[in-house]
Amino acid sequence: MELITILNRCHRFRGFVYQHARFSPDKKSIEVSVRPRKGSAAICSRCHQIAPGYDQLAERRFEFIPLWGFFVFLLYTMRRVNCRRCGTVVVEEVPWGDGKRSMTKAYMLFLARWARRLSWKETADAFRTSWDKVFDAVEHVVTWGLEHRKLGLIDAIGVDEIQYAKGHKYLTLVYQIDPGITRLLWMGKERTIESFQGFFTAMGEEIVTRIVFVCSDMWEPYLKVIREKCSEALHILDRFHIVAKMNKALDEVRAEEARRMQREGRAPILRKSRWLLLKRSENLRDEQYFRLRDLLRYNLKTVRAYLLKEAFPQLWDYSSPAWAGKFLDEWCGQTMRSRIEPMKKIARSLRQHRELILNYFRAQKLISSGVVEGLNNKAKVTMRKSYGFRTYRVLELALYHSLGKLPEPELTHDFF
Repeated sequence: MELITILNRCHRFRGFVYQHARFSPDKKSIEVSVRPRKGSAAICSRCHQIAPGYDQLAERRFEFIPLWGFFVFLLYTMRRVNCRRCGTVVVEEVPWGDGKRSMTKAYMLFLARWARRLSWKETADAFRTSWDKVFDAVEHVVTWGLEHRKLGLIDAIGVDEIQYAKGHKYLTLVYQIDPGITRLLWMGKERTIESFQGFFTAMGEEIVTRIVFVCSDMWEPYLKVIREKCSEALHILDRFHIVAKMNKALDEVRAEEARRMQREGRAPILRKSRWLLLKRSENLRDEQYFRLRDLLRYNLKTVRAYLLKEAFPQLWDYSSPAWAGKFLDEWCGQTMRSRIEPMKKIARSLRQHRELILNYFRAQKLISSGVVEGLNNKAKVTMRKSYGFRTYRVLELALYHSLGKLPEPELTHDFF
């Protein structure tokens, strides 16, 4: 079976003919000549309508998907058209190319799909191309996907921030977390009020007013914007951040008390006890379990803080908002009487955000920010897989490509 026969089967376009295929002089690539079908009209690249011809340019090379270890190029002499609608002379539009890019659409989609599985550098090495061409391929696919994606009805969103570079450089990420679909909707630089407001501007009022649930942490700029833009939505506070803050407070109590005992010359019973106290009890090894049991016999601030921390997860077992609220009030009251300042700070914060915490139960425990944490982990894996990115634009493309679930350009054949 000849190569032109294969191309006609998988990469055929109306108005164009594959003329012949030959090896390049160095025998490292295959060159396929393409010409316009006799009597076919050229298409204006601006208005996408048929236009009369004007002249021809020099032959261009379009890189196609490699075949059996050979590079493949489509050779075509571009025509210029005198478009009366646009009132100017422009280069024609060809169905296999995109503007001035040197790669075919099929090859760009092929590289972009592999760039979702591998790092961009590994993709470039695997197909003997450059990192810049992989970037161009992903940019083409992501730009097309963002222009053609359908947002539809969005019931639940989750917002969180992740650090993407040294020096407290953060991204604000907004996800759709509906039961049937989870995807990245929008991302912006920094975690400020102005940054988060950009999401609502991009989505439009019609979509924003239909949002029913919003999940976030206790970062005040996010809370303020949500109160302004989604006042009718049920705002659910992130339970995972609450647990993280409580663990941080417990560790602070342990470290301070260990230093005080060392200054007083007392036995270092808290030495190497950090993970005994922070790990969940069911995840402890046997030797850790027995050491923790011995440690809990001492009357220490660290022990009291640990017992408060261990009692708090009982809150999530409730189904009724009223009973959950009663437990939360009692826990906060007990913590405020403990005279342990880091834990008292947590209790004050929980009291301040009491209604947002109870919204988890009002939503019948159906919406949780656990999905957001999972998507954040995928975003971090994407960044770690490539050991970081050079610019924000590259990072933006990579995250939309990995997490956006964007539609892809349609081709005449699926090249895997």
